[in-house]
Amino acid sequence: MSASARPLLFDAHAHLVADDQTAYPRKPMQRAANAPPRMPGVIGTPGGHHGPNPINEVPDVARMLEWMKEENVDGAVAVQKRMIYRYDNSYILDSSDKHPEIFSAVVILDAEDAGTAPLVRQYIQNHGLAGVRLFGGREPDGSMPWLNSPMALKTWEVANEFGLVMNLEVLSVGGGGPSVPALIELTKQYPNVNIAIDHLLEPEMEKSGHYGLDENFEALVPWKNISFKWTSINLDICREEGIPADKVLRRAIDLYGADRLMWGSDIGTSSGTYKDMVQRALDSAVLLNDDEKRALFHDTGRRIFQKGGSGRRA
Repeated sequence: MSASARPLLFDAHAHLVADDQTAYPRKPMQRAANAPPRMPGVIGTPGGHHGPNPINEVPDVARMLEWMKEENVDGAVAVQKRMIYRYDNSYILDSSDKHPEIFSAVVILDAEDAGTAPLVRQYIQNHGLAGVRLFGGREPDGSMPWLNSPMALKTWEVANEFGLVMNLEVLSVGGGGPSVPALIELTKQYPNVNIAIDHLLEPEMEKSGHYGLDENFEALVPWKNISFKWTSINLDICREEGIPADKVLRRAIDLYGADRLMWGSDIGTSSGTYKDMVQRALDSAVLLNDDEKRALFHDTGRRIFQKGGSGRRA
């Protein structure tokens, strides 16, 4: 399908990875001994939710720009690739500086580092940062106590000052549902922050009734500053587990509205060609009307991820 045949798209979740390993050396993470096991298939390991024959295209910026042009994608959120670069955000910041009209940067930083909050302020001022993704140690049960730790809250304060996006991947036993009370308290405490949740908060979609989008997810409905990404990770689970992706997406939009959902490819982590990722996402939207599709595939992500933040609300 040519770009002219595609609707206008905005990719809210793309991991850029440089071909140039001299300028941008890779620093692969070593998983902690007590880290929860990672499902087969993640980052191209055969099996699991990526299917038996994963294809992993390296999204160097030059290559990514061509793919985006081919698929009629007019912008993307460049999310730091922690498993390759850890907390060295040089590549996505340089990429967004070089192509400011195309890429909006989301850095990954250590939630428990005292230097993180001032560094976020510096990145906003010097690079027009669009968002920050905090990380820390994960407990054996999968929970993430750093999410609202005293040190992490210093970064939340900076994000609140600028109207920045806090882009969160929050997992625990039981999917993302157990983190809901903390998310509600954070959005109450920091009403100027846009909270963007990766991978639809990873509901346990195989559960009966509402595809895992249960009362935990319903509790987030009133909180308009919380939005969600619909990504290839969700689509992979649907494909491998025989779950109807179109009905999961319909349920999510019925809950939150299309102005709180945005598509993200997850290129650089999820397997598949970029063209395939786009097509599978479009196929999942067959139960949506045209306005909902326009919001999901373009307008929501473009509106929420603003360089330098959205400013202070009245």
